[in-house]
Amino acid sequence: MKSLLLKDQYPVKVLELPKSEAKFQSVDEVLSDLKNKIENHPVAVYIATFDHFSHTKSIPEHKMAEDIKDVKNIIFCFGKELPKSAMASVRPRSIAVADEGDKFVISFMDAPNDAAQDSMISWVEDLKK
Repeated sequence: MKSLLLKDQYPVKVLELPKSEAKFQSVDEVLSDLKNKIENHPVAVYIATFDHFSHTKSIPEHKMAEDIKDVKNIIFCFGKELPKSAMASVRPRSIAVADEGDKFVISFMDAPNDAAQDSMISWVEDLKK
């Protein structure tokens, strides 16, 4: 898993996982596994799944990399503490799962909470065979 800084300001983790090394072969299967992990976490709550691919394709003048075959985001929240109102701006969390044909690209923005960050890293790493 790599740590990147997108647009010089967004810290993200990215795992490029060849399908030959993945437990699953479709975005929906990966999302189902992640949803199960979220629902079984003592604090996290599942919110929704967003079909980013269909949404972007539906915009007449859309731009999307040609190697993206599917991409969806699973949205959830850890929300155990809210020490000040501004913290709500960095919630909920999202993990994006993109299918690029022979591999998945799984990414998420770093969480301000170490326990949440560790959970997301563990969930994504567990997608490997």
